[in-house]
Amino acid sequence: MSAEERRESVVRAAMEEFGRGGYYGTSTEAIAKRVGVSQPYLFRLFPGKRAIFLAAAERCVEETIGMFVEATEGLEGEEALRAMAEAYTTAIVERPSRLMMQMQMYLAVAAAEEEGDREFGETVRAGWMRLWDAVDLPLGTCVENTTEFMAYGMLINCLVAMGFPRGHRVWEGLDTLPFERETGEPDA
Repeated sequence: MSAEERRESVVRAAMEEFGRGGYYGTSTEAIAKRVGVSQPYLFRLFPGKRAIFLAAAERCVEETIGMFVEATEGLEGEEALRAMAEAYTTAIVERPSRLMMQMQMYLAVAAAEEEGDREFGETVRAGWMRLWDAVDLPLGTCVENTTEFMAYGMLINCLVAMGFPRGHRVWEGLDTLPFERETGEPDA
């Protein structure tokens, strides 16, 4: 396996491990073990744990952006919103590790900034802003629609992370996502 292929393996393993244990609760030893390499080799590929986490965070964001871009190809407005909502809901159910990595990213930023590390948060926020823009464009660059979509997404993240099954009553209001900015009327 080439160094680039190993790097790829490390990023994938890191998404799984950090998603489960968070930044502070995950050892580089666990990541190395999952990949099947030694810790010293891991540090030849990445300068440290922080770099591994940020690479995993970047991958998580890029995969989510790619999913939204693919889902909205040729669509806009309400059609784009529904396509992104369906794609996202399917993705987090089929691959909950991506969801858990997202949640850990937000927690890691808060913890890093509590320790005075603003650069860490700036890096993660830059990725989040790319995600925001990927959602905003097909929704007609309407801040209200994008905010609403992202708010619903965060609620879905929390429900899935807490293990509420899809048929639970807390999901009832999410069966139809309102998109009322263009028409002024809620969807039926």
